[in-house]
Amino acid sequence: MSQLVIKSLSKAYGSFKVFDGLDLAAGAGEIVVIFGGSGTGKTILLRLIAGVEEPTSGLIEIGGHDVADIAPEHRGVGMAFQNFALFPHMSAAENIATPLRALGVDEGKVTAGVARVAKLLKIDHVLNHSPRELSNGQKQRTALARALAASPQILLLDDPLRNVDAKLRFEMRLELPRLLRQSGATVLYVTQDYKEAMALADRIAVLAGGKFVQMASPEDIYTRPATLGVARLFGDPSINTAETVIAVDDAGAHVTLSGTRLPVLAAYAAHAGRAVTLGVRPEAVDVGAPDGLAAEVVAVTPLNERTVLLLQTSSGWEFLASLPSSASVPEAGSRLHARFADCGTHLFDRQTGERLHG
Repeated sequence: MSQLVIKSLSKAYGSFKVFDGLDLAAGAGEIVVIFGGSGTGKTILLRLIAGVEEPTSGLIEIGGHDVADIAPEHRGVGMAFQNFALFPHMSAAENIATPLRALGVDEGKVTAGVARVAKLLKIDHVLNHSPRELSNGQKQRTALARALAASPQILLLDDPLRNVDAKLRFEMRLELPRLLRQSGATVLYVTQDYKEAMALADRIAVLAGGKFVQMASPEDIYTRPATLGVARLFGDPSINTAETVIAVDDAGAHVTLSGTRLPVLAAYAAHAGRAVTLGVRPEAVDVGAPDGLAAEVVAVTPLNERTVLLLQTSSGWEFLASLPSSASVPEAGSRLHARFADCGTHLFDRQTGERLHG
């Protein structure tokens, strides 16, 4: 049984529709990352689930019960925000205790509950500090501890790592999955950082244009993106794209780029004549091929564990190749041939943007 169910959920402000007809089911203990750009309605979705805003229409169920008439404090939901939202006049311990006191828990259990989550999040040594005395990392952990204090069924995290420094963000990406699984809560985690989404999620729900355009495991989102838009959201460097047409001859299905015939999977033969956008992940570009697409190395950029090449064909098409740092790297100005590995090459319908199944 799903712990959280959303059915045909819509939210509008006057004539402006944020989203219309969202469906989502999350199991007990599952971590679902809501991923999308600014203004797509990610935070509003969390606020609807928490009960601080009302949906225009649709159903929200927690633990099998419709929560439409249940007050926020009685929904079994904990929430942490990107700006920490700590009460400045309270100590860290008092901040963590607020959801327990709102439920009328006796003081002995409040103290024990605060101690439990503070130890879990390694902030038990700063419980008497006020927020202004805490580092950003300690503030972030205090906000998370407050969300966890009442042992919620549902944990809503609104981009909680956005306002911490890069080092802490990296460390928390490694640590958060363990902490969240220990909590036992069903987690909805909002972020605009695709690396964060890939690191934390059991499933990623990509929100765009007022709907979930894909909902799948991190691996599937990356290797089998539903649309060109999704493909562009995940990956650094971003996916290479070029417009072309699927053709079939005696040698099989292929596309043509810069006058060069490039074979594609045989299954694409069913789409012969179709105008498509070719998408190639930079790591799928093989620059050691003896033949293929002729290109010049325009620039070489070392990026620690990888080196990125900017390549250009004779027709002016530019594309990127991402090589392991251990690989032999050609110099800028040199010429080479490139081929594209099937596992990182996709064809998208040029009009709809939907990925063709090869």
